[in-house]
Formats: sequence, structure tokens, C-alpha cells
Amino acid sequence: MTSNYENYALLCDDNPEEECREWFWASINEDDTYSKEFLEYLQKLADDVETGKVKTYTLEEMKEQFDDIFGDIEIDLDEKLEEDDGDV
Repeated sequence: MTSNYENYALLCDDNPEEECREWFWASINEDDTYSKEFLEYLQKLADDVETGKVKTYTLEEMKEQFDDIFGDIEIDLDEKLEEDDGDV
């Protein structure tokens, strides 16, 4: 803050800068904090991807593989919904 808070103080003895610091330290406990081990794992995973140690696929490649595996399966959604309603 720039100490330009005269119009923002709620009471004469309010100190907005101190309140801001208190809110900062209080809010730290509310943030998701990841463990050092998890962050190191993510860093190693990113390095493995960048160096090619881990095989990655584009979205198009994944779609092609999905279509190869499940492309011939057809489901009549209306029939499936009727079957599910009968099971209730």
C-alpha cells in the first residue's frame, strides 16, 4: 500500500496497512500448498516430457486411437435410457 488510505479507514484508529498484513498471513493457511515432493515430481515429469523420456500424444492421435478401439460400437441412446428407467 502507498499509505494513501485516509478515505478508506473505517475508524479513526484503524490501520489499513496492518490489517492488510494480518489478512495476508491469515489467508496463507487457506491456500492450497503442495508438498516439496509433489512439486519435485511435477518438475521431473516436465523434464521427462521435454527430453522425450515420456511418450506423449497429440489430441488428434488420441482421437484416432479412441476411434480405432471404440469406433465400431453404436449405442441407441433412446433404447438405453428406456432400459435404465426400467431398472429403477
